[in-house]
Amino acid sequence: MKKIAILIVLLISASSCISTKSTLKNVDDNAPDLILKKDNTFSITQFAKDKKYGYDPDYPINIFFQNTNNEALNETRFLNALAGPNGEKITYSRLETCCPFPTKRSNMGAGFLNVYELKWDGQKKPVKLYLNIYEKGILMVPVGLRLK
Repeated sequence: MKKIAILIVLLISASSCISTKSTLKNVDDNAPDLILKKDNTFSITQFAKDKKYGYDPDYPINIFFQNTNNEALNETRFLNALAGPNGEKITYSRLETCCPFPTKRSNMGAGFLNVYELKWDGQKKPVKLYLNIYEKGILMVPVGLRLK
């Protein structure tokens, strides 16, 4: 009896880690396809008004572009289009992968967010952005940043 109880607890614990409902709030499958500029960055024409956009894992920057075979390429296409709040040149590095969510655009049936740290001269504290290569959304410049 004790073994069955342990097995039930293990099954409940394991299943609670897997969510079948996405927590992402800004997925838009009707968003226009992303456009590449001649300098191999994404063409971005809108600026976010929501301070959560890109800074909160539930409101990631959705950069799905035709395929997800080379995630770093699409992420750099976005990040290289950005500048600091006064036009400063930014540097960035990938910190981690986090926050699994269900998606139909992955062979695994799940996607992950990549977290990047952005820095520029004169900055007091580095900025963290959450990028999602699996889903579509309106591509915007996050609050506090500019276009290069």
